Amino acid sequence: MGIILKESGGQFHVADLVSIEHQERSMIDGQIHNILRVADVIVEIKKMLVERHGPLKRVSVAAAGRALKTAEGSMTIDISGNSLISMEDVNRLELAAVQNAQQKLLSSDAVKQDDDYYYCVGYSVLHYKLEGEEIGSLIDQAGRSASVDVIATFLPRVVVESLLAALNRAELQMEALTLEPIAAINVLIPPSMRRLNVALVDIGAGTSDIAVTDDNTVIAYGMVPLAGDEITEELSNHYLLDFPVAEAIKRQLDSSNEVTITDILGFEQQVPSTDLKNVIAPAVKRLAQAIASEMIRLNNGVSPKAVMVVGGGSLTPGLTDQLSSALDLPGNRVAIRGSDALSGITMETGLPPSPELVTPIGIAIAAKRAPIHYMSITVDGKVIRLFELKEMTVGDALLAANIKANQLYGMPGLGISFTVNGKSIILPGEHGRPSIIRVNGKEADIKDLISNGDTIEITLGENGKDASATIRDLLDDVEPIHAVIDGESVRLMPEAYRNGNAVHIDNEVQDHDEITIFYPRTIADGAARLGKRDFAQPVFTIQVNGKTVTLKRQVTQYLLGSVPVSPSHVLKDGDEITIRTATLPTVANIAEELGKKLEEIATITFNGERLQLSKPHHAVTLNSQPADSQSVVKPGDHLQFIPTGQSGFTFSDIFAFTDYKLPGSSASQYKLLRNGEPIGFRDTIFGGDSLEIILY
Repeated sequence: MGIILKESGGQFHVADLVSIEHQERSMIDGQIHNILRVADVIVEIKKMLVERHGPLKRVSVAAAGRALKTAEGSMTIDISGNSLISMEDVNRLELAAVQNAQQKLLSSDAVKQDDDYYYCVGYSVLHYKLEGEEIGSLIDQAGRSASVDVIATFLPRVVVESLLAALNRAELQMEALTLEPIAAINVLIPPSMRRLNVALVDIGAGTSDIAVTDDNTVIAYGMVPLAGDEITEELSNHYLLDFPVAEAIKRQLDSSNEVTITDILGFEQQVPSTDLKNVIAPAVKRLAQAIASEMIRLNNGVSPKAVMVVGGGSLTPGLTDQLSSALDLPGNRVAIRGSDALSGITMETGLPPSPELVTPIGIAIAAKRAPIHYMSITVDGKVIRLFELKEMTVGDALLAANIKANQLYGMPGLGISFTVNGKSIILPGEHGRPSIIRVNGKEADIKDLISNGDTIEITLGENGKDASATIRDLLDDVEPIHAVIDGESVRLMPEAYRNGNAVHIDNEVQDHDEITIFYPRTIADGAARLGKRDFAQPVFTIQVNGKTVTLKRQVTQYLLGSVPVSPSHVLKDGDEITIRTATLPTVANIAEELGKKLEEIATITFNGERLQLSKPHHAVTLNSQPADSQSVVKPGDHLQFIPTGQSGFTFSDIFAFTDYKLPGSSASQYKLLRNGEPIGFRDTIFGGDSLEIILY
């Protein structure tokens, strides 16, 4: 459909209108499937309008909402140093907000990384703000800051490019682009009505495009890929009709009581319109339910207060009744609106009002009120279209080509992280090198300005090298130390362990490695290297009855020449060390130091003979084995002193230490004396006592 619209004093007049049917299904579900056939129809419409009105070069168009995406955007500018805001200032502010919405969309989860580029096909202003407060209009306002919030609609590149291709074949340039529901809502629901929660649906052939208003703004746009063609297909399938025939019959349902149909086999029959309506009823119900579901989704889960229906598909019999039922609205809240409902619009004599005219008229008006102008730029051989703002940069073109900022630089090399002696270290990879950008063959920066028709070429930068290092690179000092310890030569070098395993210092460090580096530099390190680990212990500790005990004994001495030094003394190249080791202690030595009595001893005189009595006071185990007082103890050994429970001596104990025997004859009598006093066999005796046995 082509319309010539004239504007005068804010009023619009439809001067001419040409409508031509597609001869075949060259458009399906809002997508051009046959560009050549669609271009032929455009050429025919253009020819008729040119004959009546003269040459036509530029045209405003609208796209159906197939694969529609929406995003909100905002922009704020400082106006403190400017004069009053003009209409041009507002337009540029709105388009900057649309760009912000586009950037949000491209970086959101709503667009997959491998999706093609999305074009903006229209927008609606949500709010104007002056110094943060909502205001009806910014024109001629003054203040410190002005801002605008918009809701913008975007379609995939394939939808818009096919539309442009068809226009190019008709030798027409796209002056402005919008979305069908935006075009319709601009003329059917003016801003004064948008405080009401109203939905508008433009039911065409392939898609039903939806817009919802509330709270003085347009809150959402949406699309259902079902429309008038679904009804036509139902008739075509049921009666075996060619699609154009079924389309013609559908349009007669409300104007004729009976319709003559001829199927693809040539059979002709008369069918009552009521029967035809019954056939399409299920498809009408499906279409109404699909539209209602999308409206409820867009309206935050509830039905709108009222619905306006436009477009050729709105004339489908029974559709408004089914739609009101699906939305649970009274029948008088869902209404078809034609061009006669448009305020400020007049029609040329002979042009009948129709719901089909609402969107085309809206397209022309939207081109004036909220135009989306594009400039064409070629980026690496691909044509990209940008919002035609006053100053566009190379960066804007790269964003439109879906080239992210991180793609302009070579990827940095992979870093590695590891630990050295428990300390975390991150070694970054090499930085990538930046890309080279040329505009029309000359090197440029992303901030350089571009013009319509410019060609941008990008030579991508090189990736940086991955991080790498050897253990040697991590060492402070790798010079060996040569020394002599107790007459043996030793060479001390740093020792490296990777993940617990000994490795050479020239081994590569891998990601997540745990590196341990040991610098052997002391006398103790050198002694240990020579297997003299015992000598290297300056403190003598053992376990006694399960407790750690440090013993005071002669400590190993280390002499540098004749000068005593500690085991922690750092060796220098050429040092000679002499080790003087202490004698290992015995159990008796340790018991004495700890004050533990190994045996009870007493010296007495028996019948004039001097005797030394003894009995064990503690039993001893060394590393769980029985030990005597002369057993040698080494550092780290485990000693156990076990009390025997025996203490003191009696007269009877002396017979274990003498050969004296009592007379065997029962006739013999004797008496026991201690220091001349009578005593019994089990009486206690003490050291120094004089004991006697007297026979009589």
